[in-house]
Order: sequence, then C-alpha cells, then structure tokens
Amino acid sequence: MSDLPGGGPQLNVFGDPLAPCSGRGSPRTGFYRTGCCESGPDDVGSHTVCAVMSAEFLEFSKARGNDLSTPRPEYGFPGLKPGDRWCLCAPRWQEAFLAGHAPQVVLAASHYGALQYASLDDLRRFAVQG
Repeated sequence: MSDLPGGGPQLNVFGDPLAPCSGRGSPRTGFYRTGCCESGPDDVGSHTVCAVMSAEFLEFSKARGNDLSTPRPEYGFPGLKPGDRWCLCAPRWQEAFLAGHAPQVVLAASHYGALQYASLDDLRRFAVQG
C-alpha cells in the first residue's frame, strides 16, 4: 500500500507492506474505505486490526453500542455477517479480547498501529491465514 498524506508508510504488525484486508466487493473496509487497514493521523479510532467477523463478536460489538451487522443503506453499508473481514478499531479488538469475545485476525493485513493497543502475542493467538 502507498503512503497516505501525513500518515507515513503503511506497514503491518511485522513491519512488512500492509496486505489488503477485504476484496473489491461490498462492504469496503478501512478508515479510508480502500479495502486495507491503512491508518493516519486523522484515524483517531485506529481502524488497524483486520478482523474476521464472527456471530459472537458481532453480538458483542452490538451490545457495546457499535452495531456492525445491521444494514445502513443511507451510508452505503450493507451490514457485516460472519466471515466478512473488517478493519476493526484496535481498542475494540482489545476490549473484546479482554472480555473473551475477540474475533480472528489476519496479521499481514493488520496495521502496525494496532500494537499500541494489543500485543503481537495476543494477536497471534487469534491469527488466521490471509
């Protein structure tokens, strides 16, 4: 991935170039809706963990006030379903991890900024191949 204005290089948790999180289809993920978990200074939520949605996590997130499963056509958002990949806010992933509801992650597609909130060891415990 290329550098974003003011954001520096887009690297994953291993320091390698960031891989795409989701394909070209809908829904497009990432703070910049590029399909990658790119981050920059304007991404205050740190949308940096490429997570594989599960029914358990979607329910957990909804209960915490962030309903990712309900379609929002006014925003062009069809709603997520289990198996979808989404650039999740790293603090939300860490919250789910501590509560025992963390979704799986794609490490090669997770931005190094996620390491400000979650340890690489914890992320590795939930890793799936990209």
